[in-house]
Amino acid sequence: MYRSHVMVCGGTGCTSSGSDKIAEAFENQIRTDGLDQEVRVIRTGCFGLCALGPIVVIYPEGSFYSRVKEEDVAEIVNEHLLKGRPVTRLLYDETVENGQVKSLDDTAFYRKQKRVALRNCGVINPENIEEYIAFDGYAALGKVLTEMTPDEVIQCILDSGLRGRGGGGFPTGLKWKFASGNRGQVKKYVCCNADEGDPGAFMDRSVLEGDPHSVIEAMAIAAYAIGADQGYVYVRAEYPIAVHRLQVAIDQAREYGLLGKNIFDTGFNFDLEIKLGAGAFVCGEETALMTSIEGNRGEPRPRPPFPAVKGLFGKPTILNNVETYANIPQIILKGADWFASMGTEKSKGTKVFALGGKIKNTGLVEVPMGTTLREIIEEIGGGIPNGKKFKAAQTGGPSGGCIPASLIDTPIDYDNLVAIGSMMGSGGLIVMDEDTCMVDIAKFFLEFTVDESCGKCTPCRVGTKRLLELLNKITDGKGTMEDLARIEELADFIKSNSLCGLGQTAPNPVLSTLRYFRDEYIEHIQHKRCPAGVCKALLSYKIDPTKCRGCTLCARTCPAGAISGSVKNPHSIDVLKCVKCGACIEKCKFGAISKG
Repeated sequence: MYRSHVMVCGGTGCTSSGSDKIAEAFENQIRTDGLDQEVRVIRTGCFGLCALGPIVVIYPEGSFYSRVKEEDVAEIVNEHLLKGRPVTRLLYDETVENGQVKSLDDTAFYRKQKRVALRNCGVINPENIEEYIAFDGYAALGKVLTEMTPDEVIQCILDSGLRGRGGGGFPTGLKWKFASGNRGQVKKYVCCNADEGDPGAFMDRSVLEGDPHSVIEAMAIAAYAIGADQGYVYVRAEYPIAVHRLQVAIDQAREYGLLGKNIFDTGFNFDLEIKLGAGAFVCGEETALMTSIEGNRGEPRPRPPFPAVKGLFGKPTILNNVETYANIPQIILKGADWFASMGTEKSKGTKVFALGGKIKNTGLVEVPMGTTLREIIEEIGGGIPNGKKFKAAQTGGPSGGCIPASLIDTPIDYDNLVAIGSMMGSGGLIVMDEDTCMVDIAKFFLEFTVDESCGKCTPCRVGTKRLLELLNKITDGKGTMEDLARIEELADFIKSNSLCGLGQTAPNPVLSTLRYFRDEYIEHIQHKRCPAGVCKALLSYKIDPTKCRGCTLCARTCPAGAISGSVKNPHSIDVLKCVKCGACIEKCKFGAISKG
């Protein structure tokens, strides 16, 4: 028994900022101080507050140390672990009030969260199956195999109201029901989509890094429900920590008899394999993913037939994403009514969002469906930094749309987001402030889609390129009002005629920005001006002679030699030479240079 546990975040975010070295430093210092029999260091998954990494939490007190450096470790060990005095200056400031340390659950970031899919992330060692078992791990699998029929499992998931968390929001239980016929007579497969590729999205990766056994257990439950004996997890090779921990978890589950033959002595057989994806965004589409698992080029197939009828290797197959599976064991253990009690009428349970962009508290948040955008941004996210105003939020990545500030009180669920021209997607939520150009944002997501299109169908392969050309024309100052009509006509055609979800949703960022920020498009076209000062072709730099002190720093910085003037006299910019790099603004100490 250990009296204290030092939990060091081992998610990708904290690892990239040096958490491995922090963990090693703790281990060495604890050994040096003779505490290695009393204190244990554990590398966990993501705690959620990615902006504060590297993160260290010490239990049983629950003291939350943020932005820990190697040189801080000795002080934390000597003061906190030896003398029992938390080092308050190194604690996350919101956990310290009047010199007293309060629970992390009482902070603004965690107060409104409800962790279901993320329940074990940051709590357990993801590479130790016994810790997962200690938190009711594999109890749900034991329950379904010994107490429930396959049809009862499917009915439980149906009653819970769980919908797919990968983007489409299709009822999970209904998908399982479609694939459940002819059990024992036909080979079937269970697949997990961990090919998370949306810009700014890292929810599924974090679940695999912090709680891989929850996905394994859920896939085994799904296999029992439909009558499958083989599963595949399709995960990006760019996620090495997730891949490693998932493989460790699979090996441990086999060793414990929780994967393989005759699980729980019930005669049920199920095993799992990892299939690595090479980073093609289109392989997030279910039929393209299955085509890739089969060893072919990842391209979508026409539907119908749907995968539940003819999927992987031509056999009935169900595919859910990581977050969807992470909910399953808790639904089985706590009941469908428990899960359905959270959320809204048509969107039950919770949703994990990767909160990023112009926001104070970037990271992972899990909130009940129906939580408003304002609550997420202002309360959980801590608001917009540097006194800037909230302008828009992008949900659903390249498949979603931009929600303007006027709709900040919209309750977030599947139907509400679709109604305002966006979508849930996998859960990326990118916040934008007043310095963001919405035409440029639409162009950014469309550039991504053009690059990721597999090219199989003409509407997506050619149509998205033509759409991008029109946006480039506008940001280059060459657009016409007729181009807006062309954009809308082309976007509707692409949506209606593309083969898969990538092309069908590619125009969404363009259409949503046109819907809510049409005035910005008009500014670009009619006045050849970018209101946010982002589009280079429309920018001009000026020096205010009343503010310029003639320090010459801007002239010495300019790479194009576009700034001239003598010492202690106002300078000027030659607009024909200016390359609009912005270096002069960054160097000017007197605020004399502006762009517009």
